[in-house]
Amino acid sequence: MHIAEGYLPPLHAAAWGAASAPFVIHGVRALTREVKAHPESTLLLGASGAFTFVLSALKIPSVTGSCSHPTGTGLGAILFRPPIMAVLGTITLLFQALLLAHGGLTTLGANVFSMAIVGPWAGYAVYRLLRGSGLSLMLSVFFGAFVADLSTYCVTSVQLALAFPDPSSGFIGALGKFGGIFALTQIPLAVSEGLLTVLVMRLLVQSSKGELTRLGVLLQGGRGSEGEKKSEATV
Repeated sequence: MHIAEGYLPPLHAAAWGAASAPFVIHGVRALTREVKAHPESTLLLGASGAFTFVLSALKIPSVTGSCSHPTGTGLGAILFRPPIMAVLGTITLLFQALLLAHGGLTTLGANVFSMAIVGPWAGYAVYRLLRGSGLSLMLSVFFGAFVADLSTYCVTSVQLALAFPDPSSGFIGALGKFGGIFALTQIPLAVSEGLLTVLVMRLLVQSSKGELTRLGVLLQGGRGSEGEKKSEATV
């Protein structure tokens, strides 16, 4: 992640593009509704997109034809839900392909599916599950961002293993090799991204309580449960 231009076979590239398209179209509709209903959210939307762009541009060579890096999608998914993050992630990946030669146009669908769709949905699901169980906001944010990052690379490993199965052990063998190589760099990066996302969320809690309350991240009054008040002070 990002998978390089021309690296996937044409049929695979087209299939991942077709799989991503419905999510992006749905996200465009959700984003349009959000901006029309709440024009004041555009600043926070832009900040979420910029956070994703900057983090995901910090690439570390990992596997031939790919690289490791933070994704930055957990924050936007928590704030605005995964459908909107699918659009922000797609815009990020498109600009990176055109301006930074990071990823590519032929592999855009595959990269969107892993980083802008699966990552946000997985991270948001974990965040909501932990918040619903009574865990503090900041710990929930940490694990949501951690899972959003790591799940992206799990999907990328699947994509590469499907395209390039091992000659002797097939898809399973290739999946183990790709996943094992990614894990060396991606697990520490996922932890770092989780901590950074918590830091950003803490700043937003201080500066944008009203907006976070409207988005459902904070409860009325900018606070969660009584137990969360204590945990947020130490996380």
